[in-house]
Amino acid sequence: MAELSYSSYLQMETLLSLQKTQIPETADRTVVLAEHFFIVAHQSCELWLKQAVADLSLVRDLLSSPCSPEDAAETSVELLQRVAELLRVLHEQVLVLERLSLRHFVQFRPYLGTASGAQSQQFRVLGRMLGDGEGEGELYRAFVENATHQGSTVADVCRLGIAGGSLHRVAEALLDVGNGYWRWKVAHVGLMSKMVGGQQGTGGTSGEDFLMRRITIPFPELRRLRGALHAEELAPTPA
Repeated sequence: MAELSYSSYLQMETLLSLQKTQIPETADRTVVLAEHFFIVAHQSCELWLKQAVADLSLVRDLLSSPCSPEDAAETSVELLQRVAELLRVLHEQVLVLERLSLRHFVQFRPYLGTASGAQSQQFRVLGRMLGDGEGEGELYRAFVENATHQGSTVADVCRLGIAGGSLHRVAEALLDVGNGYWRWKVAHVGLMSKMVGGQQGTGGTSGEDFLMRRITIPFPELRRLRGALHAEELAPTPA
C-alpha cells in the first residue's frame, strides 16, 4: 500500500478539481474568478453542513436512546458546542460572500440556471433537526425524551438552572446552536438583499421575501419555559 501523504489523505487532486465555472472561458478573467469564488464558498458551506448534520444526528441518537451511556449528555454538550462553532463559521462564510462584486455577479448569475441554495438537501435536513418552521425539531424531541428518562421535565431543567447538571448544560448548548442558526439565516437575508434586492431567486423562489419567511428561531418551547421563570420570580409569595 502506498504511503499516506497529506495530499492523498485529503484527496487534494479530486478536491481542487471540483470547481467547475459555467461562464464561458472567454469571459473576463475577473468574472471567471468571481464565479470560482462563489462556488468555493458554497462547497465549503456544504462540507461544514455535512459535519454539523452528522454531529447533531449523533446527539439526537444519544439523547433519545434509553440505553445511552452515562456520559451521553456530556458528549452531547461537546458535540452541540462544536456545531455552534460550525454555525459561526457558516455565518462568517456569508460575510465573506459579501466581498463578491455585484458587477461580476450580474455577469455570471444567468449561467447558474435554476441552481439555488434553497435546493440544498443538507440545509433541509438541518432545518428538520432544529425545527425550522412550525413545531419542534428532532433534536428537541430527543432532549425531552432524555429528560423523561431521567425522571425530569424541561420545565424542571429550566427551573433548576446549574443545579440541573448535565441536562442544564445540554439546554444551554441547544440554545447556542439555535441562536447561531438564526444569525446565519439573518445574515443570508442581508446578503440576498444586497446582491439581488427584490429580484426572483434563481430557483424560482421570491428571493428576499422567501428567505424572510423562513427565518425562525429554533427551540421555541425551551425559550418559553425559560421566559416563564420571570413570571414565577415576580409572583407574590403566599402568606
